[in-house]
Amino acid sequence: LWFQLSWSQQTKVFRINEFEVSKLQDSLKETSGLDFFQNKLYTFNDSGNTSELFEIDKKNGKILKILKTNLVNKDWEALTSDSVSFYVGDIGNNVGNRKDLTIYKIPFSFFQQKSSFQNEKSPNQDNEISKITFYYPEQKDFQPKNLNNDFDAEAMIFLHGKIHLFTKEWVSKNVSHYEIDPNISIVQPAKKTEVYPAGFSVTDAAYYDKKLYLVGYTKWSVVYMMIFEESEPGIFFKNKPIKLELGSAFNIGQIEGIAVDDSGIYLSSEAFHSPFGTFKQRFYHIPSEKIQ
Repeated sequence: LWFQLSWSQQTKVFRINEFEVSKLQDSLKETSGLDFFQNKLYTFNDSGNTSELFEIDKKNGKILKILKTNLVNKDWEALTSDSVSFYVGDIGNNVGNRKDLTIYKIPFSFFQQKSSFQNEKSPNQDNEISKITFYYPEQKDFQPKNLNNDFDAEAMIFLHGKIHLFTKEWVSKNVSHYEIDPNISIVQPAKKTEVYPAGFSVTDAAYYDKKLYLVGYTKWSVVYMMIFEESEPGIFFKNKPIKLELGSAFNIGQIEGIAVDDSGIYLSSEAFHSPFGTFKQRFYHIPSEKIQ
């Protein structure tokens, strides 16, 4: 109890209602992540929805372009990128029994090739989608435990040549940081590098200017954001973060996406259903000068 209290005293209240930009279109009801790629902002929908990426206008959240992948969206939950490819995490594991955790590597040229495909030209192998498969070596029990396991994840960044995955731990409320090598084609063990007592379930991550941003919420629907300084390459949890309470999901929605650039922090929330009604999906922008 003392340990939990000592950390909770570091939390600051930062309500984001005034930073709402727009309500997202109905085709993004289950938006589940945000990421910048070549200065353009992208999102997607989670499990059971279409396997498409949506380019959205960062000024108003309107859909500008739809990128079709023809993949299966079993439970897409995370999106990140390097300079040439998207990485889509089909990694949702609420029940804790998945043995097919997959990250799809999708070269941006794949979409360019599709839009300009000519019958006389064969597809370029460098433009093809590839699969990165992994498992958590610490997991020994695969019995279904819905919302009652620590091997779920919805957050990834790409940094220093590796995919960095951050868990959504339903039981411990910690966040574990794993590294995954995008160049290994066989099933690989995710490498745990550090753990932090977040106190909430992490739903997305972003990296900008040597800072890691994590967002998520508690079972009481309180939404939080934490900002960590990178203390050494790829290490974040050595120092205490800034922890901000953003509001209640009943007021701001269930925040599932975060992306950051020099103009500030972008957040997206999926439609939130409760006994008190439905809260529509929303898009937020916090100017950089508002958070120091």
